[in-house]
Amino acid sequence: MNNYGDHEGKASKETLRRLKKLQAQPDNKICADCGSPEPKWASSNIGVFICIKCSGVHRSLGVHISKVLSVTLDNWTDDEVDAMVDVGGNAAANAIYEALLPEDFKKPGPEASFEERTDFIRLKYELQEFLKPGLRIASSFSSSFSSSFQSKPSSNNLNPGLQQKHSSKMVGMVEFTGLLKVKVVKGTNLAVRDMVTSDPYVVLTLGQQIMKTRVVNSNLNPVWNEEIMLSVPQAPSSLKVQVFDKDVLSADDIMGEAEVDIQPLVSAASVLENAGIFGTTQIGKWLATNDNALLRDSIINLIDGKIQQDISLKLQNVESGELELELELVPLDQ
Repeated sequence: MNNYGDHEGKASKETLRRLKKLQAQPDNKICADCGSPEPKWASSNIGVFICIKCSGVHRSLGVHISKVLSVTLDNWTDDEVDAMVDVGGNAAANAIYEALLPEDFKKPGPEASFEERTDFIRLKYELQEFLKPGLRIASSFSSSFSSSFQSKPSSNNLNPGLQQKHSSKMVGMVEFTGLLKVKVVKGTNLAVRDMVTSDPYVVLTLGQQIMKTRVVNSNLNPVWNEEIMLSVPQAPSSLKVQVFDKDVLSADDIMGEAEVDIQPLVSAASVLENAGIFGTTQIGKWLATNDNALLRDSIINLIDGKIQQDISLKLQNVESGELELELELVPLDQ
């Protein structure tokens, strides 16, 4: 089981003012990677402000390389804001990550394709091709993998050797069409894995994205109320939900799992050109059947312009346990 950083402790108002001040710098008013105006997303560990399209590529790299947060939608911690401020913004970060960018290399522009963004962003942050010799920015991706990419590209097209090696990392890379905000609300009557209790946390998987909640110690009825943002692929697969018991001395134990079909939510949203004009109404439903993990029919509602769905799941492949989620489909322009 991979360990992903917990997201605990909301930033203070003063700290958030520092983030807004940093965002207002001239260099941060365009995307660090493609130059799109007014970026509303950021990589908190790299320290750059990025647009919605580039954020999808960053998200696919994994949180061990780039931890993507919305400036307006996500809850930031003091440490995450401090990390952004310490970098100093897009100009400072690009001075490092693009230090040896060849003069004839054409960066992707605001209208670049998903493939062009992906090639550049992976070269820039994952493979770190444009850093000064001997300089590596610490991350947990395999050093043996990154060291296999030695040649520098001379244009915006990858050279054939690099493209061939790079292609294996492109498996599963797809363009996304929206954003899914998942609120992990609570668990009920979860399975015992530590003598008389458990230390549960939830893992969400959508496509190549894997995120987890914090651990709630010694609690079979944990309340998380934790929001996680995921990108929605063009052909969305099911959202995989797993509950684990955190162990210190051994592998984490599974406490049940379920799959959430997000297609009804995506389909309901696709028929609404402008959600705001419809007020509050039911716009869809995912029916509980013997073939899914729903405890009851899940209604998709339009509430104050937001497309939302409450889901109650009976965990599968386990002796007991239920999980409550709240989904919201977020427009790309937010």
